[in-house]
Amino acid sequence: MTKKYGIIGWPLGHTLSPTLHTWGFDQLGIDATYEAWPLESGDVSTFMKRVRTEPISGVSVTIPHKQAIMKSLDYMTDRARTVGAANTLYWDNDLLCGENTDITGLIAPLAKLAKLPDSAMVLGAGGAARAAIVGLQELGIDTISLSNRTQSRAETLAVEFSVRNVAWDKRTMESPGLIINTTPMGMCGHMEKLTPWQADSFPSGTVVYDIVYNPLKTRLLKEAQTAGCVTISGLEMFLHQGLAQFKLWTGQDMDENGARTVLLSVLNS
Repeated sequence: MTKKYGIIGWPLGHTLSPTLHTWGFDQLGIDATYEAWPLESGDVSTFMKRVRTEPISGVSVTIPHKQAIMKSLDYMTDRARTVGAANTLYWDNDLLCGENTDITGLIAPLAKLAKLPDSAMVLGAGGAARAAIVGLQELGIDTISLSNRTQSRAETLAVEFSVRNVAWDKRTMESPGLIINTTPMGMCGHMEKLTPWQADSFPSGTVVYDIVYNPLKTRLLKEAQTAGCVTISGLEMFLHQGLAQFKLWTGQDMDENGARTVLLSVLNS
């Protein structure tokens, strides 16, 4: 029987997850489909009943459901529990489980740097920001700060993960070795012209990492590159978190280079 997978989030117009996973299924001859299921916040519980009854074999979870989805699960992995957010649902026999592969995705390109920065600032305070903080802590970066437009959310998260909280209007006064944008600012659509950092305020020699992957070069990355910064595209995080999801669902490895080529062709077109 054809297995059914898909992604939930709101909105979903920008997602490349169907492209990535459908290509993987085709390349490996797996009888499965992958769909986009736009889902508003109030519809999560109804959808989870659908997951259990159809059944749906696996789900990718994106904004704004990564935290809300947890109460509908039978089990959370240690990583997902530590982050407090799940971006991947899978079955373990009759148990519906939650995992967080965002950490795997986030770490992958950072691990390839010639030298890991000593300090980092995470912009945002959602599920992706939580994964970023945990990933940075796993990498051994000791000095981590957090800044978010809604101060109360940043304060809560900073206390939970024992990191510094920097007021949003003072973030560019800092000089972190690594800046990670986990906000949707710069994303294709009505936010594409926005950036979470001022073009004339990039610290010298900093690494700028934007987890937004569509467009491939956000305004943040373009201006950071002009300022002489090392830049990392969100495509790498997206690709590696997706590869980890695919492995979890199928037990097989998708071809990394082939998958990257497919995604780049879509984004560049």
